[in-house]
Order: sequence, then C-alpha cells, then structure tokens
Amino acid sequence: MNAKLADPPNNLAVSDAVQTGQTKAHKRIVIAGGGFAGIAAARALERADAEVVLIDRRNHHIFQPLLYQAATAVLAPSEIAAPIRQLAVKQRNVTVMLAEVTGVDLSSRTVDASCPGLGTRKVPFDHLIIATGMRPSYFGHEEFARYAPALKDLNDAETIRTKILRAFELAETTDDASERARQMTFVLVGAGPTGVELAASMAHMAAVTLRKNFRRIDPADSTIILLEGGNRVLPTFAETLSRKATARLEELGVKVMTGVKVEKVDEQGVVAGGKRISSATVLWTAGVAASPIVKMFGADTDRAGRVIVGPCLEVPGVPDVFFVGDTASVMQNGRPVPGVAQAAIQQGRYVGRLICNRLKGRDAKRPFRYSNKGNMAVVGRNFAILEAGRFRMSGFLTWLIWAFIHMASLPQLQNRLRVEFQWLWSYFTGQRTSRLISEPPRTVD
Repeated sequence: MNAKLADPPNNLAVSDAVQTGQTKAHKRIVIAGGGFAGIAAARALERADAEVVLIDRRNHHIFQPLLYQAATAVLAPSEIAAPIRQLAVKQRNVTVMLAEVTGVDLSSRTVDASCPGLGTRKVPFDHLIIATGMRPSYFGHEEFARYAPALKDLNDAETIRTKILRAFELAETTDDASERARQMTFVLVGAGPTGVELAASMAHMAAVTLRKNFRRIDPADSTIILLEGGNRVLPTFAETLSRKATARLEELGVKVMTGVKVEKVDEQGVVAGGKRISSATVLWTAGVAASPIVKMFGADTDRAGRVIVGPCLEVPGVPDVFFVGDTASVMQNGRPVPGVAQAAIQQGRYVGRLICNRLKGRDAKRPFRYSNKGNMAVVGRNFAILEAGRFRMSGFLTWLIWAFIHMASLPQLQNRLRVEFQWLWSYFTGQRTSRLISEPPRTVD
C-alpha cells in the first residue's frame, strides 16, 4: 500500500515545531481532524505516555447536530462551537496545530501539514489517526455547488442563513410578482436528517419568527419544497417513523416530493423529475463523501469513499494507522455502522484506548463494537422521532428527550448555558436573535 510519497519543497525543512518540551524518546500520536472522533481519541489518550498532536484546519470543534439551527438563525455560530485549543489547557500531553493534512508518507512515517502563511511542514508520527470527516457530495455534479450550498461547517451555516433572510428582503422589495414568488420558494435537495430538520426549522421561522416583520409580503406564504430521490424521507429510520415525520412536515407547510431526482441546479432554481422549479434559494442536503485524504492510502473503500478497516479500525497491512468516524467503513452484524456522532465518538475513544494499551505493552485484540444508543431526528418544535433497535417513539416527550441529550452533549458549559437561554427565549417568544445577513468583504480600490 502506498500513500503520498512526494517529497516536500526543498525550502521547507522537517519541522520539530510541534515538540512540546517532551523528549524525542516519547512516542508521537498524530490525529488528523478535530471533529467528534478526533476529540474523543485525544481525550482517551489523556494518560498516555506519549505526545499527542491534534491537527485541524479549523481552530474550533463544531457540534454538528445543531448546525441547522445556526443556519436558520435559532443559534449563533459561536454557541455550537468551541476552540479546539482549549483541550490543551486540560491535557498536558496535547499539542494543537492549526493546519490541514495534505499528504502522508508511510515510508518515513510523516504527514504533510499545510500551515496558513507558513507553507507545508513534515510532522513525524508513530501512530496516526485519520479523523478528517466528510465533505458534501454532489454525485458528480460539482457545478451544483455554486448555486446550492451544503451544510457542513460554520461558513456554510452563515451562507445559508444569509440566503434565506436575503430572499425575504428581496421579495419585500421587488414589484415583480413572478420574482417575488421565486424569492419566496425554497428548495432543499435530500430528505435525510439534515434536510428534514432544516426544512422544519425554516417553516417555523417563516410562519412564526418573521410574522409581522414585513409590510408587502407574508412570509407564511412562502413555499418550502423538500426533494428526495428515494421513496420516503429519513430512509435510515423505520418506515412508520418516516411516515410520521412526513405528516409533521406537511402540517408545518413543507411540500414533500419523493422519488424525484435533481437533474440541474442553476441561478433560476432546479430541474427535478423533468420539471423546472423556480427558486432563488436551493440548499443541498443530499449526499456526503469521505475526505480527499482517504484516497492517498490506496486502500479499499466503500461507495462513499470511506476506507474499509479491520476489526481494530486499522488499515489492513499498515500497523498503527487508524481510520475513525466518517472516514471509516465499519461492518457489524452484516450491516454498516451508521455515520452518526455517537459512532464517531465510540470509534475515537476505542482507538485512543487501544493505543494506550499498546504503549503499555498490552496489545489488546478486542475488536471494536458499536453500541447503538438510538437515532433521533427533530421535526420542528415539539416533535421528534427516536429509534433504538426495535423501540420507536415520537412526539412531544421525544422532543424533550432530544433537547436534553443535545444540551448535555454540547462541548462546554458556556455553550450549554447560552443554548438553553436561546432555546427558552425562542420557544416562548417565537423570536430568533441571530437573524443577521452577512456583509460581503470590502474591496480595496
């Protein structure tokens, strides 16, 4: 198996900048990615007699399950994110590096880390954990991305929030009835959890939050269309829960269209099922693909581009190189482990503990086992669905359980306090305090 073997530019030396005062006799564990899996792995290595280097191109960890609320102005981006570097305060063996892993050389056991403004540096490793997550997939139609942003990070959330709010502003301003209808038509492509939660939140914002905010339009008259290529929404959930979610979306005013594939996306809207839908705001909530770094290993992958790993989440034939979270394809009982936050956390924690045991000379062979604690999706205010094995639940009580779990799972106490306040404020007033349209950067003449 060969990863990227290209030499670094001649003017860039192998970097020891990530040394943290520990002797070079210490083993070095490099973690690429500061998402759920990467953070869980780093925390599991807290007592390891090793240097842990966590590399991420962002300086913050995003609580992905609430990203849709940042996109619909319920929460501010800062309320669902926390600085990764805060981990170094509590964990003395961790060094955080703001960079993007762009290459891996297995022969020299180094990764290439591209640092903003500093170029590429070589970071040696003894153990490597790849936790770089997923990126949006447009199924071979990358040109769609220009007109249909996906929702994967804080920039995406702010872009979507701006598009939604600007559409209402332009609808208020225009005198053209057809253009007003186009501005007030919102199309979401993909009815997985992200699409369903985003559509429901948008419907509530139009009907409640923006009520009486305009003089010439009624935001409640907007059209929100949720397109799904499959035969039902939330295909990973039981069909009974899928039907309940569909009914709830329709109660909120969302038009659900299943069995419809998008053929074209442009500035005028979409062509789906052979028909043109005129819309100024198209949002992509359909597919995901593994991070490009996965391809550098030449390993076998699944249809989504995730590496097919062994029972201990290692790359077959390459010791001490692990893939976790959305970069790993893990089979259990003949079925793939779902790409959800709890699976990523469990995988990161497992690999961290496995490495700790190996450093102590205890090479445990117990394979990774995913403990499914259930999947949840929220469909607007007061309604959520839950599936845990054969147990299924929906309604208001499920929504309260969803709120409690997500509140408790936020990365820091200040996040939990701020989110709790904003949720209470929004619940009782219907208002959302982050309704800001981002300004474009100023150009200098």
